[in-house]
Parts: sequence; structure tokens; C-alpha cells
Amino acid sequence: MDHPLRAWRDTLEELGVMGLVREPLPPSPAPEPRLEPARPAAPPRPVAPSRPVAPAPRSAAAYVPPSDPVGCPPPDVVAGAASLGELEQAIRGCLACPLGPCRIKFVFGEGDPGARLMFVGEGPGRDEDLQGRPFVGRAGELLDKMIGAIGLKRTEVYIGNVVKCRPPDNRTPTPDEARACLGYLRRQIELIQPAVIVTLGATPLRELVGVTEGITRVRGQWKRVVVGGREIPVMPTFHPAYVLRQYTQDVRRAVWADLKAAKEWVDKAAGA
Repeated sequence: MDHPLRAWRDTLEELGVMGLVREPLPPSPAPEPRLEPARPAAPPRPVAPSRPVAPAPRSAAAYVPPSDPVGCPPPDVVAGAASLGELEQAIRGCLACPLGPCRIKFVFGEGDPGARLMFVGEGPGRDEDLQGRPFVGRAGELLDKMIGAIGLKRTEVYIGNVVKCRPPDNRTPTPDEARACLGYLRRQIELIQPAVIVTLGATPLRELVGVTEGITRVRGQWKRVVVGGREIPVMPTFHPAYVLRQYTQDVRRAVWADLKAAKEWVDKAAGA
């Protein structure tokens, strides 16, 4: 090494500078790749079997009623029934609308055949369809209490419905279904000859009396219906099922006022 450079190196070493400068390190070998054990492939997710699609229900327009006198009782047979028993015998096999083939039991109605007070509801529910009697479920229990509150028993009144077979899922009967059954109800009224009819809910008020206004607007207001040449007073009130859903003091007071007015009319007619 040349003298000037050696002298410079010696000077740096004396100052301790050379020891502070690290000589470059040889390049380190590249790390070997790390091999991980292969993961087992996830099993394919099970595919849920497709649910069979239920066939669409037959519409009322597609339903063809039978033509025999049992499945479709002629009007003259209905009009010719001289008693409630004869009428029930004549119409209990009715299949005139789509409700007939789906029923479990035909719900004709029950009570005093000479009742002065008649209650008309919409149609049978599940319990009524099973037992063949009107108003036997929770709504029926409440109706019994309503009748008892005006001093009467269930056996002293008559209870019927617009339709005699249960609509699916307890839905409102269609106009065609109600029309197919309405002649039976009117003949029942002709035979019973009640002094007053109490309609329960909007359906009997609409189908029997022809009033299309909402029940909340017309309940408690006297209406009239002509059946068999007789004009019969009609008191519209809430259906017991509605009272159960809206069990408020106002609703209960309204029903009580309606039933009390109906009973007073019956008593007045009996004393006339």
C-alpha cells in the first residue's frame, strides 16, 4: 500500500473510525421454501332437495257444481221444506260451491226453531267444521256469555251463518259462495220467523241485508230485511271474534248496547 494511504489508514485506526465501518457481509443464501401439508378439500355442501310445489287451488270460476238434487238442491225443494229438520235433510249434501267438497261437517245451525231472537254470523271456523255446530270455539264461548248477559240461554235463541261450510283458513266467503248458500239462510228465517235478527260482523250485514258500509260505522243502527213477505228489524253488531281481538271497554260497551236494544225490541214485540 502506498505510504500516503497507509498513513491515512493508520490515522483512522488510531481514531477508532475504521472499527465503526462494517465490512460488507457475504450474501446469505435464500431461505428454502416452507412446504405446508396440503389441506383436504372441503366436502361439497349438500344441496337441499327442492320442495314440491303445491298445485294452485282451483278457483271458484273453475268449479263445476254437480247437477243432481243432492249435490245441488233445487230451489223448489228448499222452498218446500216445512220444518228446519226437513230443510237440513234437503241441503246437507250440498256441493253447490267450492266450499262443499272441502268441508268436514255441514254446519246447518241450531237453537229454538221458534226463537224470537236470531243471530247470524259469517261462516263456520275450524271448531265448527269439526263438530258440525255453529259458534263453538272461543268466539262461541263469548257469544254464549253475550246471550246470557241479556237474560237468555243459547237454547232460547237461534244461531246460524251465511255459509254452512268452512272457508279455507277462515277467510271471508266470496260473493258467489255466499250467494250459493243465501237461499238456505233465508228459508231458515222464514221457518223460524224471529222478531229480531242480530248480524255479527260485516258479512251477514252485507249479504243478507245488502248494507255494504263498514260495521264500525253502522253497528247499533237499526236496519230492515224482508224475508218471506215479512219485514224484520236487524241490529248490526261486532262479531265475537272481533271483540276477542279488540277487547276494549269501548267495544264491549258497544256490543252490550246493541244486544240490549235487540232484547228490548223482542220484549216489546212479545207484549204487543
